[in-house]
Amino acid sequence: MAAKEKKAPSYTEAADRLEEILTKIEEGQVDIDELSGLVEEAAGLVQLCRDKIQAAEVKVKKITEKLERDAPDDDSESP
Repeated sequence: MAAKEKKAPSYTEAADRLEEILTKIEEGQVDIDELSGLVEEAAGLVQLCRDKIQAAEVKVKKITEKLERDAPDDDSESP
């Protein structure tokens, strides 16, 4: 039986997990052995969030450009 691939977390899930990690570190709830793993996880989550933000920006730009192209010219409208 093949192992299931783990689905990437949503932006909200990643941001929530980052908040959990930061809180644990700030409150001193992490021992030194666990710290490097949490920092590595946090770095991956930050990159995932950046990628999702960039993808959203591209989509929004495409949509707004399409809306601008499809919008009637203001010059052609009669008052």
